[in-house]
Amino acid sequence: MMYRILRETLRLGKVGEKPPRTERDPASTSPSCFRHSLSIRHVDAGSCNGCELELNALSGPHYGLEQAGFRFTASPRHADVLTVSGPVTRHMVAALQDCHNAMPEPRRIIAIGDCACCGGVFRGSYAVMDGVAAVLPVDLQIPGCPPDPDALLRGLLQASGERMGG
Repeated sequence: MMYRILRETLRLGKVGEKPPRTERDPASTSPSCFRHSLSIRHVDAGSCNGCELELNALSGPHYGLEQAGFRFTASPRHADVLTVSGPVTRHMVAALQDCHNAMPEPRRIIAIGDCACCGGVFRGSYAVMDGVAAVLPVDLQIPGCPPDPDALLRGLLQASGERMGG
């Protein structure tokens, strides 16, 4: 049985074809950015989880985040980029600053979504500090409620280019 399968595999060669390159394919847009991997630490600072759903969509086969050299990490000590979603609640300020301080230099901070950029619908509330920039120095803002995966991928590519380029 196994011999028959091997013989058939050798006869047919590769059955599947490579998928065509699309504008959403990070490998086709900027291959020079991916000489190294980029580790991402994500912190939800009080969001509704809409931005997290869009971030999770990046891990699917359509966007191929890991094929582009990006990966999510559980430890801020291994992260190159800190992505933050949601308005920063007063209870999350210390945890967010601790996460930022644990990251090695050079590090990038990306605010994801309207809430992280400026406070969104929660702006001015007694329970939030508005956007991430009120707590940490933000390098890149990706607006939207929530931003679509294409916008998130463009932002990560931009952060990767800045990191690799200097």
